[in-house]
Amino acid sequence: MQLAEFFSSQPDRLWQLAKQMNVNAAVGGLPWEEKSEKPWDFMPLVRMKQRYADHGLALSVIESMPPSNHIKLGTAGRDEEIEIFQKFLLHMGAAGIPVLCYNFMAQFNWFRTSTTTRTRGGALVSSYDHSLMKDAPLTDAGVVTEEQLWENLHYFMERIVPVAEEVKVKLALHPDDPPITPIRGVSRILRSASALQRAIDLVPSPNNGITLCQGTLATAGDDIPRVIRDFAAQDKLFFVHFRDVRGTPEKFEETFHDDGKTDMLQAMRTYYEVGFKGPARPDHVPTMEGEDNDNPGYELLGRLYGIGYITGLMEAAAAG
Repeated sequence: MQLAEFFSSQPDRLWQLAKQMNVNAAVGGLPWEEKSEKPWDFMPLVRMKQRYADHGLALSVIESMPPSNHIKLGTAGRDEEIEIFQKFLLHMGAAGIPVLCYNFMAQFNWFRTSTTTRTRGGALVSSYDHSLMKDAPLTDAGVVTEEQLWENLHYFMERIVPVAEEVKVKLALHPDDPPITPIRGVSRILRSASALQRAIDLVPSPNNGITLCQGTLATAGDDIPRVIRDFAAQDKLFFVHFRDVRGTPEKFEETFHDDGKTDMLQAMRTYYEVGFKGPARPDHVPTMEGEDNDNPGYELLGRLYGIGYITGLMEAAAAG
């Protein structure tokens, strides 16, 4: 397993701390600070990859995507967005960036009703309570059905997967977070491991696989070791979000890595059992004492805790 972390596109304190903790794989977003070119153009990607390389970090995954809401909703402009997405994949392939983590959550990405829930020792985590959404107004998209989303996902994959295969970029589809439907009238279709399987089977390809987000699938009630084995056996396990939760799709909260519902050592041992050699990173960490929670889930101290905890699990799993 490659222990990775999500880094900003420009050097900051985490870049140095990560190297001190022996993290050598980088997960990056898109370089949105680019002024003269689009962040998904070839040279901005090359320059970002080289910034990481100059710091001893190998860019293993891009976890971001160009604007894609028309694609997901199937509205006017989706073909133009797909054309941009195809060029983005061509540029990733030319730049030698091997994995794209993407999602098919329309209107909004991961979604929480609180980012200030207290957990162990007063640390802050994000949480979701579906009862708070029962009277929530519809978004501008109105009612979006599951059938529409499945149709739009198929349309998208038919045009994207062949490009990814041609340029040797692996598409790692992330499940919907929270795994519950609908939210504000917008359906969520990728709510379980079986839904992810259905999705990647729409357009079969060696390059069409998943991001195994443990927190989302644990929330959904999936058995994490079994999910690892199932997707690894198909060679469809491209990227891992190693995190945990407590609760159900209707009401859950994030946790410290050692304080959730999943047997994390068993999960790590399963990755080693199946021979997973891809990137994995901590995700959605608690905000700890002295931090301002300006970036919920991604403050510094919780990331350091998560990296240390995962490193220990990796050593234990490797020892048998």
